[in-house]
Amino acid sequence: MGGVPLDENIFQPYLKSKSLFKRNREILRPSYIPDELPHRQQQISQLAAVLATALRGDRPSNVLIFGKTGTGKTACVKYLGNEIKKADATSNRVNFFYMNCEVVDTQYGVLQNIGNRLISDFGERIPFTGWSTERLYNIFRERIEDEGKVNIIVLDEIDKLVYKSGDDILYHLSKINDDLVKAKVSLIGISNDLTFTEFLDPRVKSRLGEEKMVFPPYNAEQLQDILNQRAKLAFEDGVLEPSVIPLCAALAAQEHGDARRALDLLRVAAELAERNHDDKITEAHVYKAKNKIELDCVTEAIRTLPTQSKLVLMSIIINEEKGRERLTTGDVYEIYRELSRAVGVSVLTQRRITDLISELDMLGIIHARVKSFGRGGRTKEIELSVPPHEAKKILEEDEMLQGLKNFKPKTQTTLI
Repeated sequence: MGGVPLDENIFQPYLKSKSLFKRNREILRPSYIPDELPHRQQQISQLAAVLATALRGDRPSNVLIFGKTGTGKTACVKYLGNEIKKADATSNRVNFFYMNCEVVDTQYGVLQNIGNRLISDFGERIPFTGWSTERLYNIFRERIEDEGKVNIIVLDEIDKLVYKSGDDILYHLSKINDDLVKAKVSLIGISNDLTFTEFLDPRVKSRLGEEKMVFPPYNAEQLQDILNQRAKLAFEDGVLEPSVIPLCAALAAQEHGDARRALDLLRVAAELAERNHDDKITEAHVYKAKNKIELDCVTEAIRTLPTQSKLVLMSIIINEEKGRERLTTGDVYEIYRELSRAVGVSVLTQRRITDLISELDMLGIIHARVKSFGRGGRTKEIELSVPPHEAKKILEEDEMLQGLKNFKPKTQTTLI
C-alpha cells in the first residue's frame, strides 16, 4: 500500500520540500502595500496635494476615485494613509479611517464602525444593533468633536453602500462639518462603477465630488514592473522561469489591465508548483493557475446563487444529462417546475425564469442566445459554459437541493 508511513505526519512531505518563497507569500496578494507603487506616482502626488491640508489642521476636499478593478485605487489610498500617519506622528492632528463597504454596507454599520474606533472604554462601545439612527449619529458627532481632529474617512466600494442602503449616510457625513466646531471630516469614495453617482441626491453628489480622479488600467509592460517588484521580495533566486512574469502580465492585460489578476496568477502558479514539489515555476503552472482561478470564480458564483437560480441551473444540467441539445426556455421551464415542487418552493412564471436565465448568462455560467423561428417566434437557445458534473456537485452542497440527487424528470419535452 502507498501513502504516508504510519510513523510520519501527513504534512511532513510538504514541510520537507524547499519552499519557493523566501518571504511571506502575502506579498503577492493585492492587500499588501509595498514601499513604492510602480506607475502610480502621478495619482499619488495628485491625491497627496489634496490631503496635505489635513496635516495643517484644515479640511481636505472630498474626493471620488474611479477606475476598474485592479488599477491601484485602494493601494494608493492606503499607501497615503500610512504616509499621513508617519507625517502626523508628532502633531497627532489627523484620524484616517478605512472601510470596505462590501463588508460594512449600512448607515448604522459605518457610524458604529468609526464611532467604536474612537472609544477606548469597552463598556461604552456602540452595539452592533439596537440604537436609533438619531442617537447613533449624535454619539458619532460627539466623539468626532471631542477628539477635535481632521478625520479622513475612506469608503472603498462606496457604490455597494449606496445600492444597499441609499445615500442617507453620505448626506449626513457630507454635511456633518456644519455641526462641528473643533473637528473636521473629509470623505474619500472609491468605486469601479462610474454610474453609481446617478443614484445620489444632487446635493450629496455635489458635496461628495469636490474632486474627482480616474485611475487608468495598467498595460502589460506596467504589470510586468509590478510583478517583478513583488517577485524580488517574495521568491528565492532562480525559481522563476524568465517567461512566467511576461505571461502573467499579458493574460492580466487582456482583462482590462487588472493588477490583482496578475498577482493572483503569479501567486497561484507558485503555490501549484510548490504543492507538486517542482523546483521552478513555469508557463505550464501559470496556465493551470488561470484555469484554477476561473473555476474558483465560477464555483463561488454558483454557490452564492439564490435558490430559484440554482433550480434553473439544475434544470439546465438535467436537460443536458439527458443528451438534449439546443435547449429552449420551455425545456428548462418544464424541468424547473418539477424541481420546484420536489423541494417545496413556489413556482415562478416562465417570464421570470427567462430573466433568471439572462442573469446566469451574464455571470458566464451558461450561454444563452436568442434564436428566431420564423412565425414560431423567438426563444433562447441555452447551453452550459461550465462542466456539468462540477456545477451539479456545487449545487448539491445546498441543503435544499440535496434531495434532488436521484431526481428523474417525468416531463418529456419536444424540442423545436
